[in-house]
Amino acid sequence: MKRIPCMEAVVAVLESEGVDTVFGIPGAAILPLYAALRHSGIRHITVRHEEGGTHAADGWARVTGNVGVCIGTSGPAGTNMITGLYTALADSIPIICVTGQAPRAKLHQEAFQAVDIVEIAKPVTKWAVQLKEPAQAPWVFREAFRIARSGRPGPVLIDLPLDVQRGTCLYDPEIDAPLPVEVTPPAAPAVRAAVDMLMGARRPLILAGGGVVIADAHAELRELAEHLQVPVQVTLMGKGAFPEDHPLFAGMAGIQTQTRWGNAALLESDLVLAVGARFGDRHTGDLETYRRGRRFIHVDIEPTQIGKVFEPDLGVVGHARPALAAMAGEAARRTKARHPGRWPARIAELRRTLLRRDDFDDVPIKPPRVFREINDFYGPDTTFVTAIGLYQIWSGQFQKTFLPRRYLVCGQAGPLGWEVPAAMGVKCAHPERQVVAVAGDYSFQFLMEEIAVAAQYRIPFVIVMINNEYLGLIRQAEIPYDMNYAVDLHYGEGGIDHVKLMEAFGCPARRVEVPGDIADALAWATAESERERLPVLVEVMVEREANAAMGASLDAIKEFEPLPRQELALAIDWSD
Repeated sequence: MKRIPCMEAVVAVLESEGVDTVFGIPGAAILPLYAALRHSGIRHITVRHEEGGTHAADGWARVTGNVGVCIGTSGPAGTNMITGLYTALADSIPIICVTGQAPRAKLHQEAFQAVDIVEIAKPVTKWAVQLKEPAQAPWVFREAFRIARSGRPGPVLIDLPLDVQRGTCLYDPEIDAPLPVEVTPPAAPAVRAAVDMLMGARRPLILAGGGVVIADAHAELRELAEHLQVPVQVTLMGKGAFPEDHPLFAGMAGIQTQTRWGNAALLESDLVLAVGARFGDRHTGDLETYRRGRRFIHVDIEPTQIGKVFEPDLGVVGHARPALAAMAGEAARRTKARHPGRWPARIAELRRTLLRRDDFDDVPIKPPRVFREINDFYGPDTTFVTAIGLYQIWSGQFQKTFLPRRYLVCGQAGPLGWEVPAAMGVKCAHPERQVVAVAGDYSFQFLMEEIAVAAQYRIPFVIVMINNEYLGLIRQAEIPYDMNYAVDLHYGEGGIDHVKLMEAFGCPARRVEVPGDIADALAWATAESERERLPVLVEVMVEREANAAMGASLDAIKEFEPLPRQELALAIDWSD
């Protein structure tokens, strides 16, 4: 076996694990790894902030299903990565962050930029490890990929002391390969019990969480739903797991990102089969309301996730794809494919009548109108990226998604600034796809320096900015406190001009102030982005103090905009 620089072995492992792009910032403490990278086929994107690099790796991972990689030097590079690691852990996204470190002999001497990043990162990673010996290098990285992919996926941090990076190891890439990842099958008795409950329910729902998307289990989900004619809801992280134009689509329940008919459907259900969902508080709201009158089956690959928020009537441990496949197979053995009955018809009625308006012609523009135009203009293969704020809530309520891995959102951590670097990662992974980042004005400013990266590397995507010149979600949250404090941005009074900012980066931008101009602006931005190979901004100036529909429980959502005139008559009596 040949002795080679251990960082060359690491790069060989990265390539064999399917990594073709890494995001990072070089520095003195990580240069041996960079020396190995320059002779590889891996593309390196030099970001402007390590947090941006982690979010770019996150976006790359979400659309490929593979492990994203971000590299940084020591000290503040690692601490800057913590938000990205937390985001990936919260949303079950496999990424590996690699940090340089001072030589081992200097770690106890307060050397320049030496920090115990392993201990700092442990709470927000599945595994945080410092490489101690050069001979361990390829094997630690192999294990990192295995851990990142296994069970509930998530992030890993590997810290590389400089003297270790300069070492050598025995390694032959011809006889090495990725470590196997176990796909946990469900126990057969649990599958039978779940199908018993599903077939015995009168008004069952399947709730598809982000785990269905991560597991690429959308085909198995659809097979089970169609065979038994069980309506399907999605969580925010699960958008795209089930096509929203399907007759069995039952909307989205929640206290923020929700549809009116989705909440109504869940409240009328008598059984919920939740797959790969964590029952986040902004989905469930008040748990007493959420649980009342229905039983729950919880399927999750992570055993300790079951019962964490509330105790289900049945817990099933297993990977979403084999679990759904097993349930579909069990259902097919027991019964012929069912025809749509009274319950799917009720879902269709709720969907037809419990709507929200998005056809406003008002000036200033009402935000729902923006999402109507987005839905009308972009096709089903477009990949959307959005983060946190009122614009994310409107997006979840109004945007339609038809395919998996086409709607990406940082669901649990909600870091502002996520959209631009994540969109960059998506476009690097799929250059052929149309990529659109839907951002708020304040979130855009968190990591707007990454626009320079997209411009430098000619990474084209469209940014649709919903600009209300406010910290809008916090302004709305302040209403019960009878205050409007520290949230007014009001750029027109000597503040930032986003169009000029984009132009300073060498990128096109256009501002829209009337609803009739939105479609033309989207068409212009899409064409201009592809022609110039640059990010392009459409800044939509919306009503400053518009509020999104939300509440404390599924049955107490406050609507702030006028509703369509056609309303549902009386609720159905299901007692007969």
